[in-house]
Amino acid sequence: MEPGDLRTTEVGEPAVGPGMVGIEVKAAGCNFFDILMVRGQYQVKPPFPFVPGAELAGVVDEVGAGVTQFKVGDRVLASAGLGAFAERAAVPSRGVWRMPDKMSFEEGAGFPIVYPTSYAGLVFRARLAPGETLLVHAAAGGVGIAAVQIGKALGARVIGTAGGPDKLEVARRAGADVVLDYRRDDWVDAVKEATGGKAADVIYDPVGGDVLDASLKCIAWNGRLLVIGFASGRIPEVKLNRVLLKNIAIVGLHWGAHVMHEPERIDQTFDALFALYREGRIPPVVYRSWPLDELPAALAALGSRQSHGKIVVRP
Repeated sequence: MEPGDLRTTEVGEPAVGPGMVGIEVKAAGCNFFDILMVRGQYQVKPPFPFVPGAELAGVVDEVGAGVTQFKVGDRVLASAGLGAFAERAAVPSRGVWRMPDKMSFEEGAGFPIVYPTSYAGLVFRARLAPGETLLVHAAAGGVGIAAVQIGKALGARVIGTAGGPDKLEVARRAGADVVLDYRRDDWVDAVKEATGGKAADVIYDPVGGDVLDASLKCIAWNGRLLVIGFASGRIPEVKLNRVLLKNIAIVGLHWGAHVMHEPERIDQTFDALFALYREGRIPPVVYRSWPLDELPAALAALGSRQSHGKIVVRP
């Protein structure tokens, strides 16, 4: 099945059981893995038919038994797992957070996945330090913009790569100190030149494939290469002699698995992110909002890499 085959239809109201929150959806964020899930190519394979969509923002309209931290009328954002591309969703309360007062629903819909992913990767896994150089690949995409903004907030010098002048300008507006087109053959040399020959201390890579292969040529001594995803479609293999010779670390980030393994990190992460948002340091970038019944077009724009930042849909 392809995203173009998706159709809006009437289904039953989602049940709000104990420990859950019912939310009137005002906006829902689109992610690349939504496309993979619809195609049956993602590691999570729900049985068909299902309602896709993993992140949303809206208004609480029902609280389940045992839920005391939310009330009807609260403005919230949520990591839903499934069911966000709908007029109403039921979400476990542990995946729901009150939105900052000034955050719009469109901003909130694009927040629950990309910002925690970038924060956890840079802070917990790569331990990015003030004064270090951070290289962010796909710096005009959803996670890329979040990584650029968070990297700057942490005191790093940020180099962003993207494809083409328009996306390079997006990365620059997000805060990148240096922007490079990774479609050019010499971008690795340009990273070295921009760092006075030292190369990048931390590399944030949601692309994989050839980009990761080349990144190993411009990572500094004691550098950390952060594996976020494989948007290129190819999962690379690394020759470990490179890891040894440059004294580097290759670290992965699976944000969704923190619920099972490190749940205490989740609220810690959102508290830090909401503080940065209130300070104006991580303004979400929304490319465009589509009506819910035009979800196939929204996912097509995401899949074709025509967009930058986050794409959202509104019921």
